[in-house]
This record gives sequence, structure tokens and C-alpha cells, in this order.
Amino acid sequence: MPNRSSRLALAAAGVTVVLWASAFVAIRSAGAAYSPGALALGRLLAGALVLGLVLVIRREGLPPRAAWRGIVLSGLLWFGAYMVVLNWGEQEVDAGTAAMVVNIGPILIALLGAKVLGEALPPRLLAGMAVSFAGAVAVGLSMSGEGHASVLGVVLCLLAAIAYAGGVVAQKPALAHGSALQVTTFGCLVGAVACLPFAGRLVEEVGRAPLSATLNMVYLGVFPTALAFTTWAYALARTTAGRMGATTYAVPALVVLMAWLFLGELPGLLTLGGGALCLAGVAVSRSRPKATVVVPTPGTVQR
Repeated sequence: MPNRSSRLALAAAGVTVVLWASAFVAIRSAGAAYSPGALALGRLLAGALVLGLVLVIRREGLPPRAAWRGIVLSGLLWFGAYMVVLNWGEQEVDAGTAAMVVNIGPILIALLGAKVLGEALPPRLLAGMAVSFAGAVAVGLSMSGEGHASVLGVVLCLLAAIAYAGGVVAQKPALAHGSALQVTTFGCLVGAVACLPFAGRLVEEVGRAPLSATLNMVYLGVFPTALAFTTWAYALARTTAGRMGATTYAVPALVVLMAWLFLGELPGLLTLGGGALCLAGVAVSRSRPKATVVVPTPGTVQR
């Protein structure tokens, strides 16, 4: 059963990173028609609606009181602040710079997880994260091209990474008391409420945005938010925050592949090499040392 649980958690993490990678393609369309706050609110409202319906169908109800502290913190930091600040930051810097800065997040998750949650920092995790971060930097440099980067944009992306890390570490204890669906649904609702000041802009921009942009915003809410955050929570409840954070380093590699398949953007050698490093680092960070088998010598008594 433990092996089956591990396989399910790994599959859930895989669903998450694939959908989060697809979000970058959808944001390109939606972000051109919607302002950062309006896009975050529209995405969260769509996600909260889907999650709420599933919660009612499954009759899970409200999460226990002990889970609420983590739910509120993760909702404010990750679902709320992270989405708004990242949308804003990506308007101020090129995609490559944003990718490099935001990928500090998994490192912060591991450090915060060790400090706040008492999680271990095994050498394989640290080594894998170092390899993956180097790959993320390579992908980011290859994507930068002739783009632009302002000090404000870099600061915003750094704040997004900090909010992301804080949200993940806050969410982990909540999952000890509430289900993945409960924690995700009410975290999404908290984020949506925090973004309500952008409601006026959302209503205004929906009226003039092209249908493709609005559909992409809905897609972001239903799949990279409602589904992917739930599978993330399911996997996070069954492993450490640091190991889950390291898994997200697969996202840059998948973004490269999806941009190639769906946008016709042929990756260069540096991009391909960086993507390969990202995947290699994830494999190292999730690997475990082989157990040492002790063979008793003849005549010894086993207790």
C-alpha cells in the first residue's frame, strides 16, 4: 500500500506540473487583454466555482477548525498575492527573466520547510535542486533574447517567489487536518475574496476582451487552478514541501516542449540543454538512496 500511495502521489504531481506548464501558454493570450488583478480574480472565480461544485457533490463540507490557519495563509499568499504580483511582474520583465527569478521559489520552499516544518534537507534533494536551478537559468537566458527587464519587474517576480514559498509551507500543516479538495477549495475562495477590489476592472475588461482571451482565463481557472492545485495538495500531503517544490522544476522543460508543439517556437540548443538539466535535477531530487542489506554472519543471533 505505501508503494501504491507513492505512485499515486507521483502521478498527481505529474498532472500538476503539466497543467502549470500549460498555464504559461494560456496566460500569453489572457494577459494581453486583462490587467494583472482582473486576470487573477477571473481565474480564481472560475476555479472556485468548479471546486465548490465538486465539494458539494462529494459532500465534504467545511474543513476542520485546525486547518483554517493554513488555508487562510495559503489563500492570501499563494492564490491571492502570488497570482496578482506574478501577472504584474511578467508585464515588466521578459519571460526569461521572470522564469529565472520565480524559480527561486522551490529553493525557498525547501529552506522554509526545514525551518518552519522541521523537514530534512537530504543531499540528493539539495543536489537535484542545484542542477534544476542551473537548468532554469539556462532556459531563462535562452528565452530572454532582446526582451526587457526593469528593477520593478524583478522585485515583483521575487515577491511572487516568496509568496509562493510561504503559501506552500503554510498549506502543508492544513493538509494534516483537511482533505486536498477542502484545502484547495477554501484557499481558492480566500484568494478570490482578497482579489475582489479588482472586480470593477474585470467587469470592464470582459466587455472588450476577445473571446479567446476570456476562454483562456476560464481555462486557467478550471485546469491549472482547480484541478492542478488539488492534485498538488494531494501529493503535498504525502511527501515533504521541499521535495514537492523541487518537482516543479519540471515546469520550465515542459513549457519549452509546449511552446514548440503549440506555438511553433523551435527551441535552441541552450533551451534544450536547460530543459534537460531541469528534468535531470528533478530525477535526482526525488530519488532515494538504496537501502543497505545487512547479511548476518553465521553464528550471530538476530534480535
